[in-house]
Amino acid sequence: MEVRDVELLEKHLPHDDTLKALWDEHILFEKQLGQLESKLILTSQEKVSLRELKKQKLDGKTKIQIMLDRYRELEM
Repeated sequence: MEVRDVELLEKHLPHDDTLKALWDEHILFEKQLGQLESKLILTSQEKVSLRELKKQKLDGKTKIQIMLDRYRELEM
């Protein structure tokens, strides 16, 4: 994530519950992915979980980016 995105997050997280929920979810997905990716061997169920988590994380990141883009537009 770019520095300007992090700055926008820090500015708007305290008063935007939707953005905060998406960010918290993003952090949770990162932790879960890290746990799975640290394993040397994954079961078939873990492989499915890994793919789903990656999809969910990407979807959430896209939503966060859309919200940040809107904030960026408002600040212009």
